[in-house]
Amino acid sequence: MHETADDLRDLQRLLDESRSGAGGHLREVFADDLALTAEEAVALLDGIRIIAVSTVSAAGDPIVAPVDGILYRGSLHFGTSRGSVRARHLAARPTVSAAWIDGERFAIVVHGRAVRVDIDDPARSGFRACLVELYAPRFGAGWIDDVAVSAAWFRIEPRKLFASRLLGG
Repeated sequence: MHETADDLRDLQRLLDESRSGAGGHLREVFADDLALTAEEAVALLDGIRIIAVSTVSAAGDPIVAPVDGILYRGSLHFGTSRGSVRARHLAARPTVSAAWIDGERFAIVVHGRAVRVDIDDPARSGFRACLVELYAPRFGAGWIDDVAVSAAWFRIEPRKLFASRLLGG
């Protein structure tokens, strides 16, 4: 976990504001007594989680695909190939939605804007170190220089965030 007390406070505020503005059906499915706190959501998203990320095509069609999701400092991050359709969509239309669903147990959904993250930028050294911590044990120490730097990395600036236990879980 890389979140600070301020990160957790900001996440909790976003969760609370998102719930208060949600429609009736969402509030019914993600009932108040099932809501996850920021601390619980962060614990569930620790490490690498496969998330579904939806982008928007030039024709306005939603396109969804799985990617590795990484929560760092309270923001959901993901990577994709620089030449991918997803990267082209996000360059032209950065609106994005992402979801992590653990069967019938939990769901975390975010809607927002994808912002490019340059992992070679010294200001992003913490995120780069997080990537090394997560991926080097799987792919070797050279992974960060061989693969990660050729990827397009994004951080989702959330507009809405929902996190809940589900009734089936």
